[in-house]
Amino acid sequence: MTNSGKAEILLKSNCIYTAASAKPMAGFVAIADGKILAVGSEGEQDYTCPNTWVYELGDKLVCPGFTDVHCFFTGYVLRFVGADLSSANTADEMIETMKQYASGKASDKALLGHGWDSEKIKNPDPALLDRAFGSRPVILFEKGQETCWMNTAAQTVYRFTPDTCYPEAYWRLLGEVLGDRDFIVPEFKKYMAMMNSRGVTSVKEMGFDNFYGFMDVLEDLEKNKELTLRVNFMSQPVGAGMNLEYGREMRDRFKGDYVRFSGYNRMTDGSISQLCGDLKKPYCCAPDTCCAQEIDYDLIEKETLAADAENFRFSLHAQGDAAICKVLDIYEKCKRENGRLVNRHSITDLEFSDPADLERMGKLGAIAEIYPQIMAIADRKSKLEMINEKIGMERGRYYWNRRKMADSGVLISCGTDLPLLIDDIPESIYHACGGQFPEGGEPFNQENTLTVEEVMRAWTYGGQYNLYREKELGTLEAGKKADIAVLNGNVFTASMQNMRAVKVCLTLVEGKVVYTSL
Repeated sequence: MTNSGKAEILLKSNCIYTAASAKPMAGFVAIADGKILAVGSEGEQDYTCPNTWVYELGDKLVCPGFTDVHCFFTGYVLRFVGADLSSANTADEMIETMKQYASGKASDKALLGHGWDSEKIKNPDPALLDRAFGSRPVILFEKGQETCWMNTAAQTVYRFTPDTCYPEAYWRLLGEVLGDRDFIVPEFKKYMAMMNSRGVTSVKEMGFDNFYGFMDVLEDLEKNKELTLRVNFMSQPVGAGMNLEYGREMRDRFKGDYVRFSGYNRMTDGSISQLCGDLKKPYCCAPDTCCAQEIDYDLIEKETLAADAENFRFSLHAQGDAAICKVLDIYEKCKRENGRLVNRHSITDLEFSDPADLERMGKLGAIAEIYPQIMAIADRKSKLEMINEKIGMERGRYYWNRRKMADSGVLISCGTDLPLLIDDIPESIYHACGGQFPEGGEPFNQENTLTVEEVMRAWTYGGQYNLYREKELGTLEAGKKADIAVLNGNVFTASMQNMRAVKVCLTLVEGKVVYTSL
């Protein structure tokens, strides 16, 4: 405790973005007892005493902590599971590493590894693992997690293959990984530190089914005051249908400041590049196809309405314009007041949308969960070739149409689909405001881009509104919790060419420094 009315920490900067006002200001943020004591343009001396730690930040940008509303720690952590195979140059070297690793592990456990380079080791033969390890399951994840090398025993036990090496397919394995506390607790702490280093103070985590016991880990970390990240978790039905009883239990169990249950998440369609996005008109390259996968919209509607009836919120992932339209049709059947949703249902991704549906979305009050960094994993030539081949450039005008969302009054929040992307807010501005692919050059669909203020507000206030916590987080205002990020440059004035050089240099969670490079 500090002297009454005096700050423990005071941040002084020529650039403070409160997210409650559109433009940054010069001034200070005073912090005491984990909350914001005052924000102002002058009079900071009224809040300082000899014990106040004053940060003279110059032109560094002070803003609310960032919120990522779509993360998969459970997918990310498999980058680090088991033996490190990154130095292996051949399949034989991987096998030798795994034999050494196996000597220290219980014989009834699957052998796991990570990090091998598929550019150096191409299509390793599963028979080699069968001969080396027999009936003991072995799964070795490639460094980008695009595929894995596994033996017959692993395919039999876990019921996926190298061609289906993605989280929704290997969910049976996750219970074992998440249940290994000696591994998972240190890795989650590293994950929190990594997110804090990027200014992220809150996340919405997707957990399959009942999260396979990981909630016990989060509960213990919260009780021991070891969390530096606020975790709002969703249940994504994978191994079974939506479990309302589980949701009721989690909602009652987690009511603290750091861990809360946030409802349910489901996929609808898939990638447009694989003809699995659900489109209103057929693909140019496949005139008889609007979607190459079956989508059980009846089940999705049944689950959404059942959850809505008990005031749980749903997040539905949709990429194609037909999928977005059908999700809105479902949400229009949910509880509403004055035409707007009672519960804060959202649509994730929204890659290719119909402007008319974005207008419906704004009127309905459904929340957008966009991926503002998504262009970071593509290059202009190949992405535009894909768009032209699949839907044509006329329809391609509506790719990543965030401008229409904002103009239609849609509340925008930001996610990464981590580990698809790792949070980098200046990079997200480069793409979502500049319309730039990583190599630069001519912007793509620049008329669809957002302003810097709109992206910053989406990462801050928008994320906390998504999580029902905008009254205590998401803006820099007196009385709110002091979750704050500081960037070493001013993204409001930086050129797009220099935007990606801006980095986080200080992060506070509830008034405590959880990351600094100052």
